[in-house]
Amino acid sequence: MRTHAQAVVIGGGVIGCSILYHLAKLGWHDVVLLERDELTSGSTWHAAANIHGLHDSTNISRIQHYTMGLYKELEQETGQGCGVFQPGSLYLAQTQDREHQLRLQAAKAKLYGMNFHKVDRAEAEALHPLVDFDGIRCIMWEPEGGNVDPSGVTNAYAAGARAMGAEIVRFCPVTGTEQLADGTWIVRTEKGDIATPWVVNAAGLWGREVAAMAGLSLPLQPTEHQYFVTETIAEIAALDRRLPSVADRDGEYYLRQEGKGLLVGAYEKDVRFWAEEGTPQGFGHELFADDLERIEDNMMRAIARVPVVGTAGIKRVINGPMIWSPDANVLFGPVPELRGYFCCNGIIPGFSQSGGMGLLAAQWIIEGETQYDMFAWDMARFGDWADKAFTKARVRDQYANRFKIHFPNEERSAGRPARTRPVYSMQGKMGAVFGLNAGWEHPLWFADTPGMQDTDGFIRQNWWGPVGDECRMLRNRAGIIDISNFAKYRCTGQGAEDWLNAVFANRMPQVVGHSCLTPMIGKRGGIAGDFTVTRVGADEFWIIGSGMAERYHQRFFRAVPLPQGTTFESRTDAMCGFNVAGPDSRALLQGLTDTSLDTADFPFMRSKRITLAGVDVLALRVSFTGDLGWELHCDAGDQAQLYAALIERGKGFGAGPVGSRALMSLRIEKGYGSWGREYSPEYWPQEVALDRLCKMDKPFLNSDAVAGTMAQPARERLVMLALDADDTEGSNADATGGEPIFRDGQGIGRVTSGAYGYTVGMSLALGYINDGVAGDVVDVMVLGQPHRATILAAPPFDPEGERLRA
Repeated sequence: MRTHAQAVVIGGGVIGCSILYHLAKLGWHDVVLLERDELTSGSTWHAAANIHGLHDSTNISRIQHYTMGLYKELEQETGQGCGVFQPGSLYLAQTQDREHQLRLQAAKAKLYGMNFHKVDRAEAEALHPLVDFDGIRCIMWEPEGGNVDPSGVTNAYAAGARAMGAEIVRFCPVTGTEQLADGTWIVRTEKGDIATPWVVNAAGLWGREVAAMAGLSLPLQPTEHQYFVTETIAEIAALDRRLPSVADRDGEYYLRQEGKGLLVGAYEKDVRFWAEEGTPQGFGHELFADDLERIEDNMMRAIARVPVVGTAGIKRVINGPMIWSPDANVLFGPVPELRGYFCCNGIIPGFSQSGGMGLLAAQWIIEGETQYDMFAWDMARFGDWADKAFTKARVRDQYANRFKIHFPNEERSAGRPARTRPVYSMQGKMGAVFGLNAGWEHPLWFADTPGMQDTDGFIRQNWWGPVGDECRMLRNRAGIIDISNFAKYRCTGQGAEDWLNAVFANRMPQVVGHSCLTPMIGKRGGIAGDFTVTRVGADEFWIIGSGMAERYHQRFFRAVPLPQGTTFESRTDAMCGFNVAGPDSRALLQGLTDTSLDTADFPFMRSKRITLAGVDVLALRVSFTGDLGWELHCDAGDQAQLYAALIERGKGFGAGPVGSRALMSLRIEKGYGSWGREYSPEYWPQEVALDRLCKMDKPFLNSDAVAGTMAQPARERLVMLALDADDTEGSNADATGGEPIFRDGQGIGRVTSGAYGYTVGMSLALGYINDGVAGDVVDVMVLGQPHRATILAAPPFDPEGERLRA
């Protein structure tokens, strides 16, 4: 066994072997995989191993599509069979919502060159004669869907990795991981130690235990999961072809051919957790006792759809463990607080994602960044607030509702509240309907009746009207928005300005009280973040950024060493904030402070420390609404006093609380981009009109990379679209993000954000297109159906910024 390696992968399941293979494929041949037992032990060996390409997330669809194409290439490359069966998959919709979901996925498939399209009942019956299609509204067909052999795929990755020089050591449990002073690692085993700059935790069911060796606590929880395989079915034995799989997610089961019988699996409501206090070290290829009664309801729905299931005998039952994260997505990426430690844990659809997951892991480790924005997978989306109680509650919800549609704007209540601010109860009494943001409860909208909750769906929901009222209140008078979930940082010391200039692309403010907007640049020259930086003292700066990306951005801040005597600290937990905006916001606030808020004394993009309603605040004259307004940041202990004063003072102006749903509409009316939607590492500065904020006459983090991207012509550009009212009202829906954009039947882009613009009377969308000019008419695929839209030349609200600077 080697004593030194470029990377050590811990875990010999399908994911660990894929990561090893892709590390070698990208040029790192001195890599080692350590497996405590035999390859595939744990969850891999007993997986149903279904494969499919389409996902609600476009980038996850891309990597699943890559994975499906990789398996046959692996067979040719290694000579190891992967047991690939691709008879296709039928996707059934029993409800209108499911039909909307499938139609939208079909539109995305067309945009990205994937094969997924509608078929009629006659075509479906010819493809799968054993299915009763009564009650089905819509049927989609994915010709490349199917399944693979778990052991075959895992061993193919292993064979390919070995052929490129990688080493695999079986029956070699890791006993410790120790980080040295220089940031490198010693991986300890009973067979010897390995020194490496990179540890990759792909330990599957033992991901928590391996993480604990490095002092990490990962939000993971295993459950039991069952499927069964029937005896031979005469109708299948008589066929000369393989039947397609059936995805009847409204029925909450999955079904495919296995041998001459059928495999049926279910995610039941009666969830059973396993190994809550830790996965047993001796566990390997064991299974749990059968408990088919738990999935009886699901089985009955499967029998109703495919009647032969009810007459076939059961050949075997598989009841094995699988390990989940709180949102059923993988915990993926380098640990922000630990140099050289990479996680890939909590994978559920492993055989649909293994290839893409391995490729992206290798890219991130070797090249410093993935080709796609994968924040939906990034382990940094969770923090310490995702404790055992939260994780268990969310996993229960995810498992029991595995096939439930994830609607736009959906907020699930399981495990909440996790973190609250001092005004949480006060806001609840005012009718706040809360959402979750980086663990924090924050108001989405305010209902007339306290305790009211969201309804979910693709069309406009119960909050659509009240959110419009909030938007009109702010635009006509004023509104008070809780922005406490924004990330807030403080940088002080003689080296603060130099350090911030080395981190951010823009030049830092030279004058106390001045602010600037600045991008943060990723390894590939894209937009890794957008921030507001304010100089509040000679050697003191405040930085405001995305709250959900705070842990993500730690990787970038840590990449530039702090000068001696300079400090940089997060103040997000300790500070709260409000945005008071609208034409009456100045008058509203002026009655609470002796500091003049007149434009001459307090112009746009300026800041002051002031006393407001007896509370010391840092006031910034900026507003994400695009309207006249101030951000007011105070100590958390003063939040309730400040909020009460703002609400009481606002009553005299007809002003009141405004939630984040209204803020979404308001910022889209103004054409403002948002991190994670319009801004991501996939997009270059000139594509999002942020190139003017990149000062190329100074060095900054990844400035060489952005110099390369900015030297190239834009591949696409961010535009605003107005959807035709007739089309929009007809479907009672707005774009929400991800909808493809077509012109004359050709895909030219996709929506990144969408909302109804209540104060301009338009259904609006922001999105990227690779062709087109202002005035062009295009089709936006809202609910998977074409809705006419016009590319706008300027934002419909205050295009000249007169209100903002008033």
